[in-house]
Amino acid sequence: MEPDQSTLQTLVISRLLRLNALIYGVTLGLFAGLAIFIATNWLVLKGGGIVGPHLSLLGQYFVGYRVTFVGSLIGLAYGFVCGLPVGYFGAVIYNWIADLREKRGVGAPPHPSPHPGRQADRNPSQAG
Repeated sequence: MEPDQSTLQTLVISRLLRLNALIYGVTLGLFAGLAIFIATNWLVLKGGGIVGPHLSLLGQYFVGYRVTFVGSLIGLAYGFVCGLPVGYFGAVIYNWIADLREKRGVGAPPHPSPHPGRQADRNPSQAG
C-alpha cells in the first residue's frame, strides 16, 4: 500500500523542520571556538609592537585568555563552552516554535477536504 501524497509531503516537511539540538550546539561551539582560535593566532603570527589590543579585551570575560598561542587554546575552549549552550537552546526554541506552527497548521500544506463537493462557507438556510 502506497502512502497518500499529502501525508508523505506533510511527513517530509515536519521532519525537515526539526533540528538536532545537541549537534547544532556542538557545531556552533566549534565554530565560535575556532573563530577565536584563528583570530588570535592570526594576530600572533602577524606580530607587531602591540598585538591585538581589541581582542585582548576578551581576557576581561575569559579568565586566562591572552593574545598568545596558549591564549588561543584557552579561547578555543571558552568559545566552545559559550557556543554550545547558545546553539543547543537556539535549536530547542526553533523546534518548539516549529511544533507550535505545526499544531496551528501554519506553513503546512492544505489538507484535502473530507467532502470535496460540499461548500464549507454556504449558509444552510440558503440551501435550495
